Amino acid sequence: MPAYNEADYIAKTLDSIVLQSLLPHRLIVVNDNSTDHTAEIVNSFAKTYHWITLVNKDSENIHLPGSKVIQAFNYGLDTIENLEEFEFIVKLDADLILPSNYFEKVSNHFKQDLTIGMVGGFAYIEKDGSWILENLTDKDHIRGAFKSYRVSCFQQIGGLKPAMGWDTVDELLCHFYNWKIKTDETLKVKHLKPTGAMYNKASRYKQGEAFYRLHYGFVITLIASLKLAFKKKKTLLFIDYLSGFRKAKKAKMPYLVTEEQGIFIRKYRWNKIKAKLR
Repeated sequence: MPAYNEADYIAKTLDSIVLQSLLPHRLIVVNDNSTDHTAEIVNSFAKTYHWITLVNKDSENIHLPGSKVIQAFNYGLDTIENLEEFEFIVKLDADLILPSNYFEKVSNHFKQDLTIGMVGGFAYIEKDGSWILENLTDKDHIRGAFKSYRVSCFQQIGGLKPAMGWDTVDELLCHFYNWKIKTDETLKVKHLKPTGAMYNKASRYKQGEAFYRLHYGFVITLIASLKLAFKKKKTLLFIDYLSGFRKAKKAKMPYLVTEEQGIFIRKYRWNKIKAKLR
C-alpha cells in the first residue's frame, strides 16, 4: 500500500483491513516521503497487528499519476523474500474502505477458477450523502486503487510498470497471456478521495503519453481520448490527451510493451470497439 500524505484517510483504510473476514498474511505500507502523520498512524496499527509493516521511502514531493505510486509499490515489494509463498498479491490505495469480505471473496474467485489472473470490485464515491459508482471505466476493468493478482500471473506479466498506464497494460498483458480478469459487482469499495484530486496540470498530458506507450496508435488514441474526456465531463481534456500523445511520439518514448504485444493490444482494442458498435 503506497501512501503519500494520507493522514486524513489511512486509519479508515486500515480499520477496514484489520476487520476482514480473511486477514492478509502481510500488509506492507510504504510511506512515500509523507510530510503529515501518515507514518505515526500506520505505526499505531503495527503495534497491535504484527502482520502490518511500515516501510519509509524518500522521493520528490510531487504527485504525478503512475510512476510515483508504482515506484513506492515496487519498493515495498522488494522487501518480500519469497513471493511464491503467497496465493495472491494486492495493490491498494490508502484512501479506501473495503467491504469486510473483500479478501475472502477475492480468494474464492481465484480458487474457483485457476485461469483467473486478476480480481477486483468497483469504486464508489460519496455524493450528496449517498455512495455512487465512480463511473470512469468499463465494467470489465479493475481500478488501480484495489487490484488483486494471482502471483503466477503477476510474475508472468512482469509485475507493475512505473508509468502512467500501468493499470491498463497489466490487464492487456493478462489477456495476452490468456489469463481471465474477474470483476465482482458485489464488492463495493468506498473511495474516499476523488480520482486525480492531487494531480497537477502536467498530469493531463500523461494520459496521452500512456496511450502512445501502450502501442495504441493514433486512431485508437483518438477514440480512447474522446471516451475518457466524455466520462470525466471535461471535453478540453481531449486536446490535452492528443497533445500528450504527439509529444511522446515526437520524443520517441519507449513503449511499455513489445511489438508482438502491441499488435495483440491494437487487435484487442479494435475488437472491443467493433463489439460496442454492434
